[in-house]
Amino acid sequence: MITVLIVDDEPRIRSSLRLLVDSEADMTVVAEAVDGQDGVELAVDLDPDVILMDIRMPRMTGIDAIRLLAERNSRSRVIVLTTFDLDEYVVDSLRAGASGFLVKNSPPREVLHAIRVVHEGDALLSPAVTKRVIGRFAPMLGDDRVQALTAREVETLVLIGRGCSNAEIAAELFVTVTTVRTYVSRILAKLHARDRAGLVVIAYESGLVTPRFP
Repeated sequence: MITVLIVDDEPRIRSSLRLLVDSEADMTVVAEAVDGQDGVELAVDLDPDVILMDIRMPRMTGIDAIRLLAERNSRSRVIVLTTFDLDEYVVDSLRAGASGFLVKNSPPREVLHAIRVVHEGDALLSPAVTKRVIGRFAPMLGDDRVQALTAREVETLVLIGRGCSNAEIAAELFVTVTTVRTYVSRILAKLHARDRAGLVVIAYESGLVTPRFP
């Protein structure tokens, strides 16, 4: 059972999300919070698997709450769910430690899919959104962090940055999915990244991957 905490200052949004999540057999809402401060306190007390986090809230914003949870080494995965699809919000959310970013008008099936994907340890980011925002805001000046990686690990990081799944990376590199998982684990450890979302940011910040605009 995937446990979910909803953090949003709008009662209507919280109610809608609770109904959606509780309609699924494999997940349940354990609590609701009305702002970031309450969200952090409930997350510490309840240790939910996934947190659906709004950004603009009184007392403490969602991004500040994500940073505070990261400082407290929370294991909860955070999906930012906001009305405002602003580039700086996406970047700030990823850098704070979020594992996903969705706008509130996303179809219900996408929200449920995001919860399951993030719970499994993956990141859920629209490739189009990721390329757009990282390409606009990230400094393409190189990054000493990637110097610690082997050539094959760099190849893997590039493919992660392009939004490839483990299966797609395995096919591209002609290795098994198990081998890819090993590469990913090593990269996460060497780069001190929490999850694949963090690796996507590093791939763009280091200049290994550049945005491909239509």
